[in-house]
Amino acid sequence: MSTVSDEGRIDYRSADGIAVITINRPAKRNALTAAMCDQLHAAWLRFQASPEDRVAVLAAEGDTFCAGADLRAPPPHFWRAMPAVAVTLDKPVIAAVQGAVVGGAVAMVTFCDLCVAAEDARFIYPEAKVGVAQGMISAITARIPHKIAMELMLLGEPVSARRAYEAGFVNRVVPADAVLDTALAMAATLAKSAPLVLGLLKRLADRTLPHSPAEAACALQAEVQDVLTSADAAEGLAAFRDKRPPRFAGR
Repeated sequence: MSTVSDEGRIDYRSADGIAVITINRPAKRNALTAAMCDQLHAAWLRFQASPEDRVAVLAAEGDTFCAGADLRAPPPHFWRAMPAVAVTLDKPVIAAVQGAVVGGAVAMVTFCDLCVAAEDARFIYPEAKVGVAQGMISAITARIPHKIAMELMLLGEPVSARRAYEAGFVNRVVPADAVLDTALAMAATLAKSAPLVLGLLKRLADRTLPHSPAEAACALQAEVQDVLTSADAAEGLAAFRDKRPPRFAGR
């Protein structure tokens, strides 16, 4: 299935227990529009709800993984694109990255459980030089050594795939043409593993990590949004307008 917008799209394909979620806007270095952030959010919801899909691979078309938010029209809710932030996931997610991983895309990879990077991959967080930031990157300080995290965030200089591997941010560094296949091989192993155990281990690991104020705020906003957009919310408003008792269904 492809969810298409005027500029770019998020592709979702599924086979053998593996969902491959692909950012598809290579002509614009896969910069995310507001519509694409919403599509990624929908893809994470679909993945979590699917009884067949046990592991997801987050990939991208072209030579650049993702240039972050489209700064020509910055998405107001970029955090909705993040795995495990706007949507609670108890299934593993593997990032398969190549070329530049910029700004919010670095935060996106931060929230993936595993990462396969091309030898040419470089992680760049230039927000201090650009003058805008949404704060989700702060979660990286709980996942790699503090000084390296601060170097990435404050200096805005590219961090190579090899250095990211040495810091524990990347699991495998492979040639560019082997990134997706390597990620799919890892995913195949996970797809054959016990899903209840994988979910338990992921939840336990998540509870062990300290969480940033930005994460907590976005998670709260996501929960509130789920209620506001629920069928029960629509029913409550309709019942108020019709002057009748509401018939809530719990969804």
